[in-house]
Amino acid sequence: MLCAVLAQAKITLPSIISDDMVLQQSSEVRLWGWGAPGEKVEVSTSWDEKAQTKVNKDGKWSVLLRTPQASYQLQALNINDISLKVLVGEVWLASGQSNMEMPLKGFAGACVKDGTLDAMRAAQEAPFVRMFNIEKSQKFTPQDNCKGSWLSPTFDNALQFSATAYYYASLMSNALNVPVGIINCSYGGTRVESWCSAETCSKYPDVPVDSVGICIGAKYPWERAVVTYNAMFRPVSPYTVKGIIWYQGCSNVNDPKHYAERLSTMVRQWRDEMALGNIPFYQVQIAPYIYGDSENGISGALLREQQFLSCDMIPNSDIICTNDLVEPYERHNIHPREKRTVGLRLAMLALNKTYGMKDLPYSGPRYDASKLSVSADTITVGFTTNNYGICRNYALEGFEIAGEDRVFHAAKADFHWQTNTVTLTSADVPRPVAVRYCFKDFQIGNMIGGGELPLFPFRSDNW
Repeated sequence: MLCAVLAQAKITLPSIISDDMVLQQSSEVRLWGWGAPGEKVEVSTSWDEKAQTKVNKDGKWSVLLRTPQASYQLQALNINDISLKVLVGEVWLASGQSNMEMPLKGFAGACVKDGTLDAMRAAQEAPFVRMFNIEKSQKFTPQDNCKGSWLSPTFDNALQFSATAYYYASLMSNALNVPVGIINCSYGGTRVESWCSAETCSKYPDVPVDSVGICIGAKYPWERAVVTYNAMFRPVSPYTVKGIIWYQGCSNVNDPKHYAERLSTMVRQWRDEMALGNIPFYQVQIAPYIYGDSENGISGALLREQQFLSCDMIPNSDIICTNDLVEPYERHNIHPREKRTVGLRLAMLALNKTYGMKDLPYSGPRYDASKLSVSADTITVGFTTNNYGICRNYALEGFEIAGEDRVFHAAKADFHWQTNTVTLTSADVPRPVAVRYCFKDFQIGNMIGGGELPLFPFRSDNW
């Protein structure tokens, strides 16, 4: 009976290989699925590319298929008796926790600025954006498939789109004049360990990887290690993408010291599994928010610092700053409403560094420790600006200085455009030794560079 069933088995596909999917242009993309051992698999396309293979003894198959340059024309993809209509363009994986998950319609008690309006316009303004929404799930064992479907930007569909990923995709589609596909692999509240395999997490003494320990070791179910990797990332890891955008970190604020190392390990593990080399990894620095350690707490600032430092540990990676993308009244809202500009800044970064648009600003000013100097009652700091300069040179806010007592006070800041430096003084600090900029859970600065990109929060001390 088993032989009869296998003989009648037909080729099946994972959910992500389906109608309306976007294939990465000008690449060898991976297609895969299941079938009866020994069954022949034939792939043909409307762009005259073919591939064939056989199902292996484990009932699995995969092929590499060459794709053409992007176009807005629907293409035909045939796998045995399965016929699909697909687009060819640019494909990005979007992952992280709730600020990446947050849809255009918003969350209860947290709105996306103009999200509903932009969802209504999506079909006209971004007709060739497609989003594969992976259904949120957790599994204790690694999965080969997930629930999800490719969605076109109708009003109903667009309301469910990740706002950050949608704005990124729509801006990229317009700038590059190609279809853009997003694989939305996000789950609110997840820690970075949630997105690592059991093998990776087994190296961390504070992270249990057995099913009982995973449950006991997490304060909340969504913080469990390994399980979102198993259920959500692993099933789509074979899919060919151009790069990854990442917005996560809030759930690691209570233990920031390990974050940079664990994020870099996660990225290395993902890249190894995807077998695409060191594809771009662009992350969003978490926004200002009071995490419960008082108005002057710095737990969020320490995590932002780790995110910034991780860029030196992860090849072909970078980060955008969101220090200015919150309203003063959002100090207790972990889901700030401004998502369009987050998507814009990610797009500017990718367009410059991945797609070669070198005239496009992609980073705000960054603190340059080599330019720090102290003279009497004044401390001077300098910045790197990627040749885009510093735009605002008056009424600078967000700088603080401290003396040997390690008590920080607001500083008067004078900008010198000739040298891209700022001199800082305070009547309360006669002999300054250290400087900080917006190095608190919630503190909004106003120093910006080209493209209205903000100065990254920083500190010169290690206190």
